[in-house]
Amino acid sequence: MNEKASAPGELAFVAALVNTLDVESGRDSLDTAEGRAEFGVSARELGDAQELREALRAACLAHAGHAPHRTTRPLSQLLADAPLLVTVDGAGAAGLEPADPAPLAARVAHAIARATVDGTWLRLKACEAENCLWAYYDRSPAGRRRWCSMQVCGARAKMRTYRARSTGRGG
Repeated sequence: MNEKASAPGELAFVAALVNTLDVESGRDSLDTAEGRAEFGVSARELGDAQELREALRAACLAHAGHAPHRTTRPLSQLLADAPLLVTVDGAGAAGLEPADPAPLAARVAHAIARATVDGTWLRLKACEAENCLWAYYDRSPAGRRRWCSMQVCGARAKMRTYRARSTGRGG
């Protein structure tokens, strides 16, 4: 939950949304007016924003090869009401834009679409540590990073494995 090498482009927005909940402490910045304002979410939309966040976390966990930590509605269902439009500029370059850029789901759908096109979406992952689950961008050459921080979550996991092996050897 600590190495904050930010994700490229609009994926940084998606990672920031996933990371509004600190799983270890239980602190949810969306519970505050300031936290909601950062994502353009009203108090009335809080439940939907939290549901979207957890579906994004499940996708990030899947990107890292992990099972979701809880059951969520599929991300595709949550983004179904956030259509994207194909736009073409004067030079003939095509792009995707949200049909309605205001809702959180529209911004997320747009970010995912752009990240899919540029090949970065699958590198947005969630830490495998159950007390962390922090979203991070995997910049490792092989794309096989497992923890948000090798110095914290990775070190803890390796120490647990080491202790389990030491204890298992009779000792």
